[in-house]
Amino acid sequence: MSDFFEELKRRHQLAAANAYPATSAVSDFANNLINWLFPEHTGQVMADPVLLEQYGRQLEIQLELLLQPMQRQLPDTAGAISQSFMGRVPVIYDELTKDAEAILQGDPAATCLYEVIRAYPGFYAIAFYRVAHALHELHIPLLPRMITELAHARTGIDIHPGAVIAPWCCIDHGTGVVIGETTVIGQHVKLYQGVTLGALSIEKSMALSKRHPTIEDHVVIYAGATILGGETIIGHHSVIGGNVWLIRSVEPFSRIYYKAENKFSESNHE
Repeated sequence: MSDFFEELKRRHQLAAANAYPATSAVSDFANNLINWLFPEHTGQVMADPVLLEQYGRQLEIQLELLLQPMQRQLPDTAGAISQSFMGRVPVIYDELTKDAEAILQGDPAATCLYEVIRAYPGFYAIAFYRVAHALHELHIPLLPRMITELAHARTGIDIHPGAVIAPWCCIDHGTGVVIGETTVIGQHVKLYQGVTLGALSIEKSMALSKRHPTIEDHVVIYAGATILGGETIIGHHSVIGGNVWLIRSVEPFSRIYYKAENKFSESNHE
C-alpha cells in the first residue's frame, strides 16, 4: 500500500507543477461570456449599459485568473493574453450572430433567434467552439479543449478548437457530429446529425499535418455522412447525401448519394 501512496503523491506533485484551472471555473467563464454577448443564452438580462461594460472588464479579470496557474506554459503574461482575447470578442459576437441566423434560416422548425440561441444544441456547440478557437489561436494549452468538451458533453457535438469554421455555420440536430482538428469549413455550410469530418489515418506521426477535410462554401452534408482525409476537398455548392463515405475530393456543384439499391452515385450540376 505504501508504494501506491508514493505513486499517488508523485502524481499530485506533478499535477501541481503543471497546474490548470478547475473545470467548473472554466465552465463558469465560458457561460458568463456567452450570456454577456447573448442574454437569450440563460435569460439573465443586464439592462444597465454601465453594468454591461463593467461585466466585460470582470470577464477579462476572470480569464486572467484562469490563466495565472498556467503562466509558465503561456507565450505571454496572463494579463496580456486576457486583454488580447477580449479584443477578439467583437469578432466572436459577429460570427455567432451569423451562425444563429443561419440556423434560423436553415431549420423550418425554428421560430425565432431567441429560440435558436436559448435552446438549439448546434448554437451552443458552435458558441463554445468560437470561444475556444480564439483561445487556441493565442496558443493557450488545454483550456480551449476543456471548453469544447463542455459543449461536447452537453450536446454530443465534438468540435476540436483547432478547426477553422467560417461564419454562417448551421449544425442541425447535431448529435454525433465530429469535426477534427485540421478541418476547414467555409461559409453557409449545413451539417446534420452524425456527420464525421475526420482523419483517414490516425498515425501519431501525422499530428502536425493536415489530416481532416476541407468543406467549401454552401455545402450541405446530410446525416451519417463520413468525410475523411486532409487532401479531401468538397467543392462549393455540393450536397453530400446521408451515410455516404468519402475519402476523395468532389467537384463544385456535385451531388453524392446512395441509390435505393445501395449503389454509389455521383452527379454534377454546375
